[in-house]
Amino acid sequence: MENFADQCLDMAQSILGQNLESITEQGTVTPVAGESSRMDEPGHAALAIGEYYRATNETTLGDYDLIDLAARTVTAQAFSSEEMENGLAYAALGLLSFSPAKDRNAVWERLMDPTREQLDKLLLERSDYENHYQAFNIAKAVTRFSLGLSKKDETGRLIDRFLERIDSNSSTGYFDDAGGEENRLGGAFDIYGVLSFVFIRQSLQLHANLHLRERKLPSLRSYSEKYLKLIPDLARQDGVGWAYGRSLGAYGQMHCISLVLQALRDGWIAPNQRDLYVDTVRRLFMNFFVTYLDQESGALVIRDEERNTVPYHTTRMANFDAARYLCQWSRLARSAGGSAAPSAAVPARKVARYVSFDKSHRKEQGLFVYQDPESGLALQLPLMASSKLGKGTCDYLAFPHSPGIFDWPVDHYLPIMQPELTFGDKVVIPSFYGKNCTTSMGLRNALTFKYDQPELVTKDEEVVNGLGSCKVVWSFLKKKITCEFCFTVKQQVTLDKMRYILAIAAPHSRYRVGTAFTLGEGGHGTEVIKDDFQAEWKDLEVVTEDPKMRTYYGNLHYLQILQRDRPLVMRPGTQYRLALSFEPDIAFADE
Repeated sequence: MENFADQCLDMAQSILGQNLESITEQGTVTPVAGESSRMDEPGHAALAIGEYYRATNETTLGDYDLIDLAARTVTAQAFSSEEMENGLAYAALGLLSFSPAKDRNAVWERLMDPTREQLDKLLLERSDYENHYQAFNIAKAVTRFSLGLSKKDETGRLIDRFLERIDSNSSTGYFDDAGGEENRLGGAFDIYGVLSFVFIRQSLQLHANLHLRERKLPSLRSYSEKYLKLIPDLARQDGVGWAYGRSLGAYGQMHCISLVLQALRDGWIAPNQRDLYVDTVRRLFMNFFVTYLDQESGALVIRDEERNTVPYHTTRMANFDAARYLCQWSRLARSAGGSAAPSAAVPARKVARYVSFDKSHRKEQGLFVYQDPESGLALQLPLMASSKLGKGTCDYLAFPHSPGIFDWPVDHYLPIMQPELTFGDKVVIPSFYGKNCTTSMGLRNALTFKYDQPELVTKDEEVVNGLGSCKVVWSFLKKKITCEFCFTVKQQVTLDKMRYILAIAAPHSRYRVGTAFTLGEGGHGTEVIKDDFQAEWKDLEVVTEDPKMRTYYGNLHYLQILQRDRPLVMRPGTQYRLALSFEPDIAFADE
């Protein structure tokens, strides 16, 4: 993997070269034009610099003094005007990257006494989180013990607590990022689980006590391997990785690559599976490299006039995170050894499985993953709640997420491929949770995925008791998809409106791989099979110029809206069905 390691390091140098100039004399980070700074950006910059030092053992990059820049950013983060646990954790690991011994840590030596005292105070403050912020607490514990700021090592206890909470929120051992929120459903099983395990493993690698690391790795492995087994099933042939939930785009690629490379380094991947995972990394990396890196400037581009990302991700933060990850990948690739290419061609795999994230008497949540190698259709259908920041968006809705084929706008709500029923002030949609989730073989070997909703749930994830129920059936046969939604009400009620939306988007006109999937002239091949709501297709809505209608991958151009505007009296004992089929015309962007 030497060539891959060198390539990663070259890209990291390029990205840092474009972004180190944004670090001010005070250690804060100057935003790019049109954006605002985040209070935790100095911490992200400090860890990027620390990872570069670990990868190269160099204290300069061009004309930049990395020791000085690291000291400045650590200082700025320590004296941030707002409490930023994540920024502090990144800054702490950045400081620790230069050495666990204070007397041999060049950055610690450069810090002023007030900064050292402030860091000592902040790192000794105990906090507790139910979501992915607990990973940041673990990083703080690693740093305060390793630097000798505390004689008591709380790392092991915090890791145990992190894993215990996974068990309390998931019957199958997946990380729920909605933990501790006033979320009526819970169960945000998104990419923040991958981020948490990557960050904890990175923290342990810097721990001064090697014995503790060896003791905790087996328990971490038993949980992180669940995500490790999932990643090859999610990665499409064009290299798109994690494709549902919030904070995707470049991060959807980077977190997954990191987890796989850590596993290769740690020997967690069996020899007979190595080709599969190496090929997965190759595709994920190529997509990341072509889709998000500007080849001319050498900087990462996460939003522009054609695509968008979540508002709380800034371009500076993403660039420093990318540089950090690239340095990490360079180190991991060298440690893993072997070839960066599979020993033999890895054929496209047929994938059709439901992954249960949580099953209890109250709710069932999971992810249906489907890939048809013949047509190229690959999709991820999540049945889960959202986290606080993702609430009220369609990133988590229970439809087939497949960039370029079945798209959705970033950080925005629309009932994409889901019937939205409005009853007065209650707007319900069949997402977020299910009961009796099953997969089975249907007619002509079609695979069906079914779930019930005994009580309807609003788009804000509030269960509406006593209103009605819904049964949902998705069926997959090669590239043909059929879905049926069957609603019943428990008492007579007036439906004010029903709507169902299909989004038509395109890959980025410049930043895209040649094999990126897109829709051909045949479009979605949509057919309405059954519509008891007697809805009508509206005129095609053009949204090309609407900045809210952009995806992580390219621009949304059209919305196809099936809608009933007039009231409908729904009666108990009557079933109201909406059934559609799709046979998308799948093409490649550069055909």
